[in-house]
Amino acid sequence: MPRFAANISMLFADLPFLDRVDAAAKAGFPGIECMFPYHVEAEALSDRLLAFGKPLVLMNAPPGDYANGERGLAALPGREMEFRDSFQVALQYAGAVDCAQIHVMAGKVAEDDIPAALDALTGNLAYAADEADAAGVRVLVEPILMDDYLIQRPDQALEIIQQVDRKNLRLQYDLYHAQMTQGGLTAFLENNLDVIAHIQVAGVPDRHEPDQLGEVNWRYIFDLLDSHGYPGWVGAEYVPRGDTLTGLGWAKDWAIGKR
Repeated sequence: MPRFAANISMLFADLPFLDRVDAAAKAGFPGIECMFPYHVEAEALSDRLLAFGKPLVLMNAPPGDYANGERGLAALPGREMEFRDSFQVALQYAGAVDCAQIHVMAGKVAEDDIPAALDALTGNLAYAADEADAAGVRVLVEPILMDDYLIQRPDQALEIIQQVDRKNLRLQYDLYHAQMTQGGLTAFLENNLDVIAHIQVAGVPDRHEPDQLGEVNWRYIFDLLDSHGYPGWVGAEYVPRGDTLTGLGWAKDWAIGKR
């Protein structure tokens, strides 16, 4: 049975951030994930997670100047020290909340800067993976459909992971982004589950609930993961059409959506 984690950066967004842990736990989600938790004290988040017995299974490293459009530092040449300092912040926070996976965002890069950006990215990912390994943490790379984002396709991410060659550097496979950019979800899953450490889902093409109103057969995908013994988490990272609880009909077969 898939292990679903509620992404509290997107679900239950009408509630204060820490209260979303409570709501997700009461709705039946076995795990919690989020994008950037740094606006709350790590101890406060840890206490809330412990109160409900839920693990934080994924968080992102700091993205740089998010308000001004930055979406990661790892591929930005000349800012290696800034990335490494920010990754240490992520490692410290992850240790405080017992989170074993950190997603490192590559960043937005102009086309002319791509060769230098790839060099910066591989060096920074090697650094991050080595630092994280000592702490028992995985570093994840996610291809993201976004203008100017350096890694947009799953096959690009695989090439980077293979090049860096660290045992704790793995793929975060978001099926929404993957379907929008590359497709072939079944073949990719079957051929690469040894590299995939985390999966995320959202309806295609509108990024709402992963239900029958989009183009992906989610029951087939979840059964496929079960048939191959996928041991990781499946993050529910989508924008609800309305109230989060009302939209959880897609998850009723896994005892999620209780009031």
